[in-house]
Amino acid sequence: MASRRIEFVIADNPPKRLDKAIARDVPEEASLSRTRLARLIESGGVAVDGQAVTEPKARVAEGAEIVITVEEAEDSHIGPEDIPLDVIYEDDDLIVINKPAGMVVHPAPGSPSGTLVNALLHHCGADLSGVGGVKRPGIVHRIDKETSGLLVVAKSDVAHQGLAAQFERHTVERYYQALCYGTPDGNDPRLRGVRGASFEPGHILKITTQLARHRTDRQRQAVFFEGGRHAITRARIIEAFGTPAVASLVECWLETGRTHQIRVHLAHAGHSLLGDPTYGGKRKISPKALSAAGVAAVDGFSRQALHAAVLGFKHPVSGEMLRFEAPLPDDMQGLITALRLPVAR
Repeated sequence: MASRRIEFVIADNPPKRLDKAIARDVPEEASLSRTRLARLIESGGVAVDGQAVTEPKARVAEGAEIVITVEEAEDSHIGPEDIPLDVIYEDDDLIVINKPAGMVVHPAPGSPSGTLVNALLHHCGADLSGVGGVKRPGIVHRIDKETSGLLVVAKSDVAHQGLAAQFERHTVERYYQALCYGTPDGNDPRLRGVRGASFEPGHILKITTQLARHRTDRQRQAVFFEGGRHAITRARIIEAFGTPAVASLVECWLETGRTHQIRVHLAHAGHSLLGDPTYGGKRKISPKALSAAGVAAVDGFSRQALHAAVLGFKHPVSGEMLRFEAPLPDDMQGLITALRLPVAR
């Protein structure tokens, strides 16, 4: 297998540990994350003054000559596929995609092909410098198959580690737009009685619970108040539809990012998403509240009406703050148009 050599000298006043010293001084163009460097040390890929050192905690002095041997990234076992992508932004380290509804992010037993990863392997080709030693796109977050919108994907190991750290610290800006049943309004006494629900200034609904797999249906997530993973969702009404209001366009943002979080939290609050086959139940819209076209549009909407509209983060290599927006897809915009139609009297 082909390999490359990275040679440099430890600069003045280095950290005492080898792993920290080389992480500080390795050339930026090497695109090696701290995690990858630690693995290279343990596998014998780092030499100090001509001797291989496999202990990350080994002492190192300034002026030490470092040689790192990096095997070229292996090809992924996942095959590239020529699938069109809506690329919002791309550079040497990352790519931002506006994913259509219906596309799975990563291959799985039920979806071995036709995924975003298959498409990215074809689109990026040789531009993938390798994540964890494999030429593959670095998936740091996902959105559901039937959810549309923005995703950032790493093309290099350093970008993958940097983005993953931001998602772990919950510093990534993520705003969604969703269409839900009813109006999650602070004036609703029923909603104020829902456990885990509260309101902040500006009529912002805050839902705070634990989330974990449903006890009997392993394909679903469920709300708990003990165990599970901490989850916080905020939402505010953008527009209400119907007379009386029977549906709303809401903006949601995440303090945490858990599987199905917005869908589960809004369903817990009694405002499940239009079209959601898993958490939406079989709710019907009163034909007196909306036009016939509006009722038909709701009944015929076959996916959860959820779109990842805004994504903001710090570039993991340059440090530049980046922020992207994706307009609502045609199906959600068409649903809104139908919901706005006047009721025939």
